[in-house]
Amino acid sequence: QLQLVESGGGLVQPGTSLRLSCVASGSTLDYNYSVAWFRQAPGKEREGVACIASSGGAPKWADSVKGRFTISRDKAKNTVYLQMDSLGSEDTATYFCAARDGTSCHLIPIGYNFWGTGTPVTVSS
Repeated sequence: QLQLVESGGGLVQPGTSLRLSCVASGSTLDYNYSVAWFRQAPGKEREGVACIASSGGAPKWADSVKGRFTISRDKAKNTVYLQMDSLGSEDTATYFCAARDGTSCHLIPIGYNFWGTGTPVTVSS
């Protein structure tokens, strides 16, 4: 069965960058699963951040991160990345990757049946 493991989070200064990784095992992501990144800050609801279709195209972004975050996937590594630039305190959250058995992606959690356990990101001076 598909398993997802996130990594790359940490404590960073405002204005800096991080790249998160979501490594899949148990199944091949490309052409089988669309993948999304979600985040959840303490006391707040889970928010869709970005997603990418199973083919590697048609990405979507939340308005709050558009122009700052980039989602991509590496077929050879069976991995999806989230490049985060110009980080601010509002980006502080635990970030999760999730996959759904379908070609297209969306930014709501419904339909995403496979989840990682999250990697925390703290942006603070």
